[in-house]
Amino acid sequence: MTEHAEWSEAPAPATPATSAVTPADAADAARLVAFGLQPKLQPARDQEYTELLRRHRDDPAFARLADAVAAGLGLIVLEVSPRAGMAVTAAEDSVFAVRMGDYARRTAADSGDRFLHGLAHLAVAALAFPRPEDLADDGYIGRVTVNGVDAFVRQACRRLEERAEQQGENTDPATDAPGLEAAWRIWARRSATGATKDARRPAASTTGIVAKAVGFLTDSGFLQRTGDEGGGTYRTTARYQLQVRDMAASAAMAELLELGVVPVTDGTASLLPAEDTADLDLVADAGLPFHS
Repeated sequence: MTEHAEWSEAPAPATPATSAVTPADAADAARLVAFGLQPKLQPARDQEYTELLRRHRDDPAFARLADAVAAGLGLIVLEVSPRAGMAVTAAEDSVFAVRMGDYARRTAADSGDRFLHGLAHLAVAALAFPRPEDLADDGYIGRVTVNGVDAFVRQACRRLEERAEQQGENTDPATDAPGLEAAWRIWARRSATGATKDARRPAASTTGIVAKAVGFLTDSGFLQRTGDEGGGTYRTTARYQLQVRDMAASAAMAELLELGVVPVTDGTASLLPAEDTADLDLVADAGLPFHS
């Protein structure tokens, strides 16, 4: 008998049946995490997914196992529920992380444009959930349009310019200057639509950048397209609400909300109508959507 055979045949130490983890348990836990990595999959449409979510809720040992599998893959579990499924986000060092720099490099070679892609994502989040109570309400659904997001950012540009003038600051920094304000000023200089020979929306225009951002969010299961009005109309998903909750305390988002374009109110219409937009280079039907 070989040494390996002797080792393999040695009796395993007794373990209470309630704490034993079987290969089938591990497989089920990994399967649940795999479902969570399919952001467009809705639990209600998959019986196995629904059963695994129920098991996660009812079996604490299985829940700990599934959470440990996720952690081992560099994933942060945001929520496990019938509405969101197993909603996970990737930690910075996870192989599943999609870094904004990588995303921007796939869409633009210019460093200034990378700022703009980041700003587009920030603006979509702020516009979709403009009030703290919107983020806190699990039943809240935000709605945005491509043209509305562009109008929103251009209003923010106007507010920033006015604030800089009042404070006597330089209102025309170099286009490659770092920081969020530099990105807003680059946005103000950029055409909203541009022009192509076949009448398509150029990718380098600001509406093209917003369209790329919402398209990416849709492919990631964070938004759902609902129509073509306003350059494209979208509604938020439970997963996106969880993601925005995770980023809501960021300094950049707080600064955007503090500009007053998206005021925190008493629960009435929470988005201001467009101001005098004669010089804001707005596309047609760029009015902001109103939430109530």
